[in-house]
Amino acid sequence: MDLPYKAEYAKSGRASCRGCKSTIEKDTLRLAVMVQSPMFDGKTPQWYHKPCFFRKQRPKTVDDIEHFLNLRWEDQESIKSKITNGAAVIVPDKKGKKRAGQTAVKKEALKDFLIEYSKSGRAACRGCEQKIMKDEIRVSKKDFESDVGRRYGGQDKWHHLTCFAKIRSELGYYESASVLPGFKTLSKEDQQNAMKELPAIKQEEMPEKKLKVEDEVDASEDSGLEKKLKEQNIIMFKYRDKLKELPKKDLKELLEFNDQAVPPGVDEPLNRLADLMTFGTLLPCKECKGGQFVFCNNGYECHGNLSEWSKCLKLVKEPPRTAFKVPAELAEEYSFLKTYKYVPRTRAVKDLKPTASVKKDEENDTGPKVQRALPPLYNMEFVLLGALQGSKELKAQISKLGGKVVTKIKETVMAVISTEADVEKMGARMTEASTVGIQVVPEEFLDEAPNYVGRIPELVLAKNISSWGSDPHTRLPPEPSSSMSSLKSKSKSMFSSVPGKVKMKVKGGTAVDPDSGLEDCTHVYVSGKDKYAAVLGLTDIQKQKNSYYKLQLLESDTGRQYYLFRSWGRIGTTIGGNKVDNFSSLMEAKQQFISLYEEKTGNRWQDRDSFVKVAGRMYPIDVDFGEEEETKLNLDSDVPSKLKKEVQELIGLIFNVNNMKKVMLEFELDTEKMPLGKLSKAQLQSAYVVLTELQQLVETNASEARFIDASNRFYTFVPHSFGTDNPPLINDLELIKKKIEMVDNLMELEVAYNLMKATGGNNTIDGHYDQLKTEIDVLDQKSEEFKIIKKYVKNTHAATHSNYKLTVDQIFIIKRHGEEKRYKPFRKLHNRRLLWHGSRTTNYAGILAQGLRIAPPEAPVTGYMFGKGIYFADMVSKSANYCCTSSVDNTGLMLLSEVALGEMHELYNASYIEKLPKGKHSVKGVGRTEPDPKETIKLKDNTEVPLGKGIQMDLQKNTSLLYNEYIVYDVAQVNIKYLLKMKFNYQY
Repeated sequence: MDLPYKAEYAKSGRASCRGCKSTIEKDTLRLAVMVQSPMFDGKTPQWYHKPCFFRKQRPKTVDDIEHFLNLRWEDQESIKSKITNGAAVIVPDKKGKKRAGQTAVKKEALKDFLIEYSKSGRAACRGCEQKIMKDEIRVSKKDFESDVGRRYGGQDKWHHLTCFAKIRSELGYYESASVLPGFKTLSKEDQQNAMKELPAIKQEEMPEKKLKVEDEVDASEDSGLEKKLKEQNIIMFKYRDKLKELPKKDLKELLEFNDQAVPPGVDEPLNRLADLMTFGTLLPCKECKGGQFVFCNNGYECHGNLSEWSKCLKLVKEPPRTAFKVPAELAEEYSFLKTYKYVPRTRAVKDLKPTASVKKDEENDTGPKVQRALPPLYNMEFVLLGALQGSKELKAQISKLGGKVVTKIKETVMAVISTEADVEKMGARMTEASTVGIQVVPEEFLDEAPNYVGRIPELVLAKNISSWGSDPHTRLPPEPSSSMSSLKSKSKSMFSSVPGKVKMKVKGGTAVDPDSGLEDCTHVYVSGKDKYAAVLGLTDIQKQKNSYYKLQLLESDTGRQYYLFRSWGRIGTTIGGNKVDNFSSLMEAKQQFISLYEEKTGNRWQDRDSFVKVAGRMYPIDVDFGEEEETKLNLDSDVPSKLKKEVQELIGLIFNVNNMKKVMLEFELDTEKMPLGKLSKAQLQSAYVVLTELQQLVETNASEARFIDASNRFYTFVPHSFGTDNPPLINDLELIKKKIEMVDNLMELEVAYNLMKATGGNNTIDGHYDQLKTEIDVLDQKSEEFKIIKKYVKNTHAATHSNYKLTVDQIFIIKRHGEEKRYKPFRKLHNRRLLWHGSRTTNYAGILAQGLRIAPPEAPVTGYMFGKGIYFADMVSKSANYCCTSSVDNTGLMLLSEVALGEMHELYNASYIEKLPKGKHSVKGVGRTEPDPKETIKLKDNTEVPLGKGIQMDLQKNTSLLYNEYIVYDVAQVNIKYLLKMKFNYQY
């Protein structure tokens, strides 16, 4: 686990202190706060002298400081003391003589507080989570636990004065408001109000537990352990100080002679050897068969790998050891090694509780800590217009009531505040208010507003002095959601990636990365079938990494000039960088490309087709560097279409690139590092295999290490965008189902993208239509077929699906090339029905081009109630739910297919079917409600249409299904007849 702070003795005299800016001398104790690097996917230390560190940082416990136990005992004690003083609660002074030490601690602690007038209306109160209005009194306590707070030495967390008073004990403030920094800047009246809200609480009136400052050494802790830790620390540093005189090669020899891994640098070898000489040589980890144990704050953790995808999780307090041995030649050279005698000891280890493992940068949103009524005009907008008396005072009054004054008259303005005279004049601005439909109210409106909390639109209508106005209820601002969520997203937005439209220049079938700045004058170097370009990825949940690395060898369009472009960073963020190296020789450029590829992957470039994953190294993402995205996906054309307008609109909807990108963003996929349609089918099939494995791990209740291993693989195969958050472990069936749905959709997008690519130069609507290999015609709305289908929609909308209503926009007649012929043998089967099937609009290019398909063998079985087949319904809304529409994107597409059901195998509960019983042609999942069988009609070809209204069935058995499901396991049993374009009218 990454800890937020770090301590060590300076390895050199090069680093500067982030506090005083002066050099930190070699061997001086230094402390760092670990912050996200803007240049690479990882944390970087910001170093301080010890005194400077505690001016800018407030660690709560030594358990949060990495390598703390590798410090000398006196330095450990000094840091403990600083942390204790930094956690001081602000309490009134006791009567009598003041102690200088206590006064200094209190004075230092008060620097974390501030009282002032709000400079704007942007900050949200950390108590009630409402906005603090401009010029309102606010009180801050600095936060040092968020990433922003640590990076900048404290972040002001503002509160309303009253909210601060209500949670003062949580904030550790029992003094009077008068001692707060900034108190003297308040007006006399506000000073009195502040002292009234925040009086001093006498120490004798406070519960004892309020006064106690928690020390990291609990009072009940065994003092014997502390004594033992001190004794062992002294012994270790006795060895460490002597080992420090040895050259690096001798330190290396000592480690290797004892079969220990040699860490980089000088400091870490010294720490490890001091531990080995004091407690004995560490034996290899048995869990991963050979991993090196290394001391950390909480014991000894294994630095080995369980597999090429994950690290060993073994953590022990008493690892297996043997005697430390000294090579004869070194014993002869160094007297302290010659006299060394191994004494078996067990290293004392405390049970540490780092706050980082309990609390993240932002607490979970559990609602406001303080319940505070919203001001009457909260977040409402008003326009001041005309000859008003004291507009400055009116602005202040609106602000105090929670509203804001704007200048632009628009649909979101609650009311215009003006006079009857200005309404009669009907100037340009008043005419604008009339056009938009915004009521005009007099100044007295503001005086009455406090009596209309939650009913302001009523007051607007009552006070309206104009002859116009739309319904003011429609202009109410959105209900205030938790401001904490917006504050969290704001704090995380430091490195958030802003999706941009990147124009990719393609030469020779491969796009030059525009970040190189060379897209106009170079192309990716190609030798035979080898394109010298690679995209690498690595997700490591344990190390909190989600990295990418791009590599391209570029050749000048004029020849004889070569460039090596590389970029790196964290997926879905702005974290990272890039570099371009210039080469005059192709051989030199190729050698550097090959060398970097091997360094990053552990595989030789020439062996990439038989790639073997190496632990800790990156993995190639199978990305299509092919044709230019924007050209291929353009549906606008000056060439007249031969298709009906309705069909043109349907093709535009099916091949809508923005909708495809929305699907990717919905699944937290990164559309910049993994552009639309670029992941190969083979890569997606690998993802299916991992999901199948994860499902088996859940069923067998496997170890966390196995889940980490598989999750790392999945996220590497399919790059996700989590921002700076750590990728979540995929360890439950619900999450696995979501990931299966994601890969299903990516498979469909891959088909759609390849269809668009296959249009060649003909990227018109007609070109895309031709790729579907399907005849699409518009069904006449006056026809009998249309009326039957419309009735089928109306009657079979299930009662439990009441959040939307369906309207038929268009019905298209579908004839897929070759499907009639494939279906012909099943036309003789009895029990053929016209049934519903719903899917996302982005999936219909694949459905029309390739038909409804069965999940591939490598796909997991999770999520398929009756096995891998094609699922249909006789209730329209059951299938409509799979269209994944919303109140914003409320257009969905549905299919009506003739399905040859034949003899049905009726089931009442989930049962995974791999092979149907003899004599059965399909499965019917029996639901409690189905269309009234008495109202079923038959078409001329004897196909049944179950368009009756839903009724409760009298079943002989209990069923787990609300509605019927029909499943066929042979794609030839399906003949798509109609495609419906539907409007989903959401009720709420």
